[in-house]
Amino acid sequence: MTDAIELLRRDHDEVRALLSELEASADPVRPGDREGRRTAVVQVIIRESVHEAIEEQYFWPVVRRRVHDGGRLADQAVSQEIELKKVLGLLAGLDPGAPDFEPLLRQLTGIGRAHHEFEERQVWPGVRLALSEQELAELGAQLERGRRLAPTRPHPNLSPAPEVLRLAGRIAGATDRIRDALAGRTGR
Repeated sequence: MTDAIELLRRDHDEVRALLSELEASADPVRPGDREGRRTAVVQVIIRESVHEAIEEQYFWPVVRRRVHDGGRLADQAVSQEIELKKVLGLLAGLDPGAPDFEPLLRQLTGIGRAHHEFEERQVWPGVRLALSEQELAELGAQLERGRRLAPTRPHPNLSPAPEVLRLAGRIAGATDRIRDALAGRTGR
């Protein structure tokens, strides 16, 4: 079983790599490069949407209950995630050649990196102290199971309350996967 922190770290690393790829290909954007940038943005949107949904459903409730000052840490992280989902939603509808695309991508990159750093430096050390290896493995298994049903698109207006997300998130996730299949949109 993968421990929860390692699973979340892999998500962060994948998103960071995609964001770096997008930054490296930013200027100039030739028409032939647009499809590659669009694909990379879709990958960021899918990965971040799934990642944030499983955190909100499973990870943040554990942080609130078990980590010193967990309520404050979780509130701050969820606030960052809502902001991130709003930017993801705006980016999702844009062509890479649109005037707002690059500024929104820079905003997403800044918010995303700050959020990942917050989690890695301020939250994860407390989680490692508060949970045993077995508990981290069990939480990792929950996150992995949740990933299969999580939304693949940002839903910034969906309540981040875990009990709401466990039901509404699954409905949104199922709807997203149908839309993804119809659009030929894949996460890998």
